[in-house]
Amino acid sequence: MKKKLESIPATLVSVQDYESLFADFIPHPVYEYIAGGSADDISLKNNRNAFDSILLNRRVLADFSAASTRTEVLGKTVKYPIMLAPVAHQKLVHPKGEIATAEAANVLDLGFIGSTLSSVPMEDVADALQGEKWFQLYFQESRDATLSLIQRAENAGYSAIVVTVDAAINGLRNRVQRAGFTLPAGMEANLVNYQCPPLKSIEADQSIILNGIMRDSPTWRDIQWIQSQTSLPVILKGITNCEDAKIAKELGVAGIVVSNHGGRTLDSVPAAIDVLADIRATVGDDLTLLFDSGIRRGSDIFKALALGADSVLIGRPQLYGLSIAGALGVAHILKLLIEEFEVTMALMGCATIDQITQDTLYSKQSI
Repeated sequence: MKKKLESIPATLVSVQDYESLFADFIPHPVYEYIAGGSADDISLKNNRNAFDSILLNRRVLADFSAASTRTEVLGKTVKYPIMLAPVAHQKLVHPKGEIATAEAANVLDLGFIGSTLSSVPMEDVADALQGEKWFQLYFQESRDATLSLIQRAENAGYSAIVVTVDAAINGLRNRVQRAGFTLPAGMEANLVNYQCPPLKSIEADQSIILNGIMRDSPTWRDIQWIQSQTSLPVILKGITNCEDAKIAKELGVAGIVVSNHGGRTLDSVPAAIDVLADIRATVGDDLTLLFDSGIRRGSDIFKALALGADSVLIGRPQLYGLSIAGALGVAHILKLLIEEFEVTMALMGCATIDQITQDTLYSKQSI
């Protein structure tokens, strides 16, 4: 296993370059935990393939005298339509974990979403952040524990609650199983003071999964309960179905993250980018829509915005940079993505974010 880099080699010029190297800097079981999807990795692979199949419809000789990457997300002006997605257990790849990633977010002035499964307490992560910070919430076994996490996030200064809704149980992480990965102690710093309730009893002929684990899994009523418990905006992460998007909007959530969890929960669901435009059409223009799953190039960011996203979330690439070069690596990856996005805007003839529409995507009818 290689030692963390203290400077960035000139050969690292894209996220793909980092992705091809990061296995050398972490133990193999950890690599499989991070890189793997669910079951046969169909959705994981499709997330990338779908992006690659989207072509751009460029224009030339555009006026860039008032160019800007600024836009609004949840009513606030941001420098770039990019945030750091909630990524769990970051001390698996670097001793500073989420603190190092927060330092990188500060350098690039990007928003940060802290995970319930952070390996650093949410309060310490919040103290390290200078910009916009949201808290990603996993429902806990008891409402008291869930409410405690929400209240801690409020007290720490997080400005939104992002509820993950597509992972009531873990997906079939076969690559993780084959590699023999187990989570080391101390990787869930936010949950150390919460006791797990006793296992639910089931009848002998019942399913442990369907009648046990899923019996008290969250429903739309629990989303309404969260809304009643906090004044912070509530965003739902993990929506890929238009009917679910419609219900979410009817309940008055502040936003939706279109995501298939990076292909890590249910395999064979569509690539998240393939459902984005339909979900935007379903919820209309007035609901904040974010996108997650598969971003690896600045042109991917452009494509997601063209299909209806207000901003995108960067997930696994955080860990690529963190594992290789700590905060410096994360900052470099984010800088690369921003520069690629700006190059794409320039070559597409889009001087501002509002010019990035579906008309900028190629189809036979658009030429």
